[in-house]
Amino acid sequence: MSGIVSVILALGTVPLFVVMVVSAVLLSVALGQDEVPFGSIVISINSLAKMQLLEALPLFAFGGYLLAYSGAPNRLVRLSNAVLGGLPGGLAIVAIVGCTFLTALTGASGVTIVALGGLLLPAMLKQGYPENFSLGTITAGGSLGVLFAPSLPIILYGVVSGVSTDDLFKAGLIPGLLIVATLSVYAAVRGIQCKVPRQAFSWRELGGALWEAKWEIPLPIFLVIGIYRGVFVVSEAAVIATAYIFIVEVIIQRDIKWGKIGAIARESMVLIGGILIILGTTLAVNNAIIDAEIPKEMFARIKPYMESKIAFLLCLNVFLLIVGCMIDIYAAVVLIVPLILPIAMHYGIHPVHLGIIFLTNLGIGYATPPVGMNLFIATVRFSKPILKLYWACIPFILLLLVMLAVITYCPALSTWVLDDSSVQAPLPEDDLDKLLEIEDFGDLDEPLDKDEVDDSEYLEYFDDLLNLDKLDKKPQ
Repeated sequence: MSGIVSVILALGTVPLFVVMVVSAVLLSVALGQDEVPFGSIVISINSLAKMQLLEALPLFAFGGYLLAYSGAPNRLVRLSNAVLGGLPGGLAIVAIVGCTFLTALTGASGVTIVALGGLLLPAMLKQGYPENFSLGTITAGGSLGVLFAPSLPIILYGVVSGVSTDDLFKAGLIPGLLIVATLSVYAAVRGIQCKVPRQAFSWRELGGALWEAKWEIPLPIFLVIGIYRGVFVVSEAAVIATAYIFIVEVIIQRDIKWGKIGAIARESMVLIGGILIILGTTLAVNNAIIDAEIPKEMFARIKPYMESKIAFLLCLNVFLLIVGCMIDIYAAVVLIVPLILPIAMHYGIHPVHLGIIFLTNLGIGYATPPVGMNLFIATVRFSKPILKLYWACIPFILLLLVMLAVITYCPALSTWVLDDSSVQAPLPEDDLDKLLEIEDFGDLDEPLDKDEVDDSEYLEYFDDLLNLDKLDKKPQ
């Protein structure tokens, strides 16, 4: 009953955080709790203030929006074109790389389409690229940056799942590069087929582009070396990167007037504020879900129909593609991950690998007909019919689905960065200690104490709940 009411509210115009509060209350009532858990909802929201990793979200968002509204995208596109323009499909490759970079920084693919679309689409059409191909390149390319540091969706997945964001950033590197390389090869082939003239390489143009972008060039180098080499943690990178962007774009380049900073900050904080409210209320729902052992029940129900991990991953991809079309990526992470993660671990899927699969699906969903969010943003930005955007994106979606299959069924592409102990994904000892303090263990009336309770009694319970014997195995 509570689920039906929540779905009806979600399909209407009710804000998502209200849906989450109602879901938490109804689920708690259904579980027979004596009091409505408004206190736990407030505590869940307040607990976000203690999560240091969340400090990176507003900082990266503000820095990314500053970059998007400055002249930096134009300078970086000019530099990319000076380097790659001589290749077959050079400008299309520049569009793919540029969209990837900007989305990784802003965490908002719609901002990327708006910021780069007005620059790249006329340039591609002028060089002779077909209109459908040009539209598809920018629209589908808008969500490619979700796997690269400092992607906000990766940070949020790390918060929700408890997985190290450093591991997630490293795990997304090879899959992300493979996706960009695949689309770049397709762009080169289309450039040859359409006989698009290549831009002659010019040392003079390269030198001019390097000089013009001299202040922006250190930023990606700083982020790549700093985050991937572990020089600093994500929150430290957010502070330094945002301060650098502010100094360069506002003080040195003067692309952004002081009077516009407030509007840019407000726009970026609306995005982050929505994420945090949804995250806080969802934590309350997750607590009720854990109390009800819903993931365990879901696993018990689907296990007879999906014995193999391959079948589970196939169904998971279909489900996540649908979710990605209909729900914002941030809401999808906080809503779906707590339900899917325990089930995936039952099948021996490492949480880091699951995160890359999860975010790849949601990124593809942004550009997937009929209701992908990027499609509607692009149709407004380019003043083109939505059906034209559908056809424009289909070739890119097919290529992305092929790469999704590779990422899904080749976990080594994501887990190669992890050491053996991390890949085995045992239940952390701290989490086990917390579980031992829970008072409600079926027939047990008193809290469990490690020193007083027979090992077999509580380990049998945990084995049934979490299937620990499978967690000790490396994902295949």
